[in-house]
Amino acid sequence: MRKERKHIIIPFLLPAGLLYLIFFVYPALQALVVSLYDWSGFTPTWTFIGLDNFRELLRDRVYWGTLGFTMMILVVGGMLVFGIAFVFTAILSSGIRGKKFFRAVLFFPNVVATVALATLWAFIYNYNFGLLNGFFKMIGLKQLGSITWTGPGLITWAVLVAMVWIYVGFYVVLLLAGVDKISPELFDAAKVEGANQLQIFVRITIPLLWDVLTVAVVLWGIGAIKQFEFMYAFAGIRPPRDIWTTAVYMYVLAFGKRDAVFRMGYGTAVAVTLLILVIIFVLIARRLMRREAIEY
Repeated sequence: MRKERKHIIIPFLLPAGLLYLIFFVYPALQALVVSLYDWSGFTPTWTFIGLDNFRELLRDRVYWGTLGFTMMILVVGGMLVFGIAFVFTAILSSGIRGKKFFRAVLFFPNVVATVALATLWAFIYNYNFGLLNGFFKMIGLKQLGSITWTGPGLITWAVLVAMVWIYVGFYVVLLLAGVDKISPELFDAAKVEGANQLQIFVRITIPLLWDVLTVAVVLWGIGAIKQFEFMYAFAGIRPPRDIWTTAVYMYVLAFGKRDAVFRMGYGTAVAVTLLILVIIFVLIARRLMRREAIEY
């Protein structure tokens, strides 16, 4: 029977495997090759320089600055996203009325294009006619209403708040989908024993959601490390360097902003480090979150 199953499974996996090799493995290997050359991306001549691009990265302050902001999105943003997602999951899984409505409202930002959401938040933060400053002035807090939210020192946090607002709904829906698979009898038994909602969520819901939570953390990590389009849509064709992620820096090196740079080889080296970072994060996350399977 097992041999027959293998013969059935292989034909179904083969097309997906071929697509994976063509559209991921081959480009990744090609990128590794390009990163070893000094190449503008638009000339037929390539100059082999070995690991010089990676050695230059070690001394590149801009690269390390962008990597720091990327890590800020990954760690601080992740803590905020999952902290808020846990709160909403606990509330919506407590038997509150209108659960489907609130779930749809929270998920709504994920059905809107990122460019549109970034434009919306740029309007909210606008100094002259933005919703945030206008609201503070309306309620009499003129000092808060005169803050330049997208100025130096604040723009990184402004972007982070906007990104948390965008993505938290997705993880709420993901966690709620896991909660819906948990037997209601376990919650009823805990209530009979006198457990409150917080105890139920911490000691029953989260342990039984652990596999779903692991997938959610991996998805967040991959998405956070490759953040790119929001920065350009939020700040325009010349985004401030304070909100350059490593992916933005990679694009700037390969194609430039308004002024051409055309260092495709060096930019590809940055891309290779991003791929390595994603692999390391996934391995560490899965290792740290590994637990014995819980049956119910």
